[in-house]
Formats: sequence, C-alpha cells, structure tokens
Amino acid sequence: MGQETTNTLKISEIGKAALLIIDIQNDYFPEGTMELVSPEETANNAATILSYFREFDMPVIHVQHIALQEGATFFLPNTKGAEIHKSVTPLEGEKVITKNYPNSFRDTDLLNYLKANNITKLVLCGMMTDVCIASTTRAAMDYGFENTIITDAVTTRNRDFDGKVIPAKQVTESFLAGLNALGGLYAKIETSENYVK
Repeated sequence: MGQETTNTLKISEIGKAALLIIDIQNDYFPEGTMELVSPEETANNAATILSYFREFDMPVIHVQHIALQEGATFFLPNTKGAEIHKSVTPLEGEKVITKNYPNSFRDTDLLNYLKANNITKLVLCGMMTDVCIASTTRAAMDYGFENTIITDAVTTRNRDFDGKVIPAKQVTESFLAGLNALGGLYAKIETSENYVK
C-alpha cells in the first residue's frame, strides 16, 4: 500500500511526462558490432523504468537508429543488430521513431508527436551517453522540455583521447555532470531505483 501511494505521488509530480528509450539495440550488446560497457545492466535498469511507465499508462517512445551514412558498421538497415533489444521490446500501441542522426529530433516526427500529446517532460534512457543521449537532451531543452536522465540506464564505450583511454564510466559521468550543471540546465539526473520509489 505504501509503495502504491509513493508511486501515485511520483506520477503527480511528473506531470505530462513521456519515457524516451533511445537506441537500446542489439549491436550494442555482446556479439553485436559495437558492444558497449555494461549494456545488459543498463538495459535492465531501463526496463525497470519502462515497466514503471507502463504500470501507470504513461507515454512510452522507443527510438531506433538506422545508419544510412557511407561506411557505417553498425545499425545497418534490415540487420539483426539494428533491432530493438528484447529487454525493452515495444508493445503494440507504443510509439516507435526511426532516426538516422544522433539527435532524435532531427528529421523525425518526435517533436510533433510530443506536442500533439501535450508532453512537456521527458525521462531519458539509452545508449550512447555521449552521443545520442547528450544530443537529444540538449535539443529537447532547446525545444522547452524538462528532462530527467536515468543515470544507471545510460552507457557508452571507452573513448580514446589524446593518447589515453577514457573509461566509459568516466565518459558517462562527465557528460551527465555537464548536462546537470547550472542547477540542471539541460537535465535532472536520477537513478532508476530512486525514480521508481
């Protein structure tokens, strides 16, 4: 009973929010062509948030990247690797948006869909933190949305910079710190566990 009351209060605080699950696709997992760090754990945490939104019949939007640029090595059209991972498989009736750029708003109907459904707040999960999550969050802020990123439901890869390897965890933390700077200018941040309390 207590948990139900807490969840109901949480939903009332959210207002008109939608869950945006970005690029949790097979190529980012073991045996994929662009494996990330801890993709299973990340996807499981995103699935927790997904279940929460479904429980309260809140809007869910799945974003699937299809790579069309020359020389692309992952998320190629009509491949198993480009399919949405089984951990967050869309249900019938849930919105699926296909994108071809890191920014989920670019050349898609995402903005029109959000406006048509009077959505003003976004909760973001997905991959990769420093590419599609960051670019979509920044664009969303520019369009006037209030954003929350689930910190343990995003991940990336180790990055090479200036002859050094920057661990994926450090990359994610740095990008989240930047997005959360100045009082959460681009996004608030929250863990999956805290979000569903």
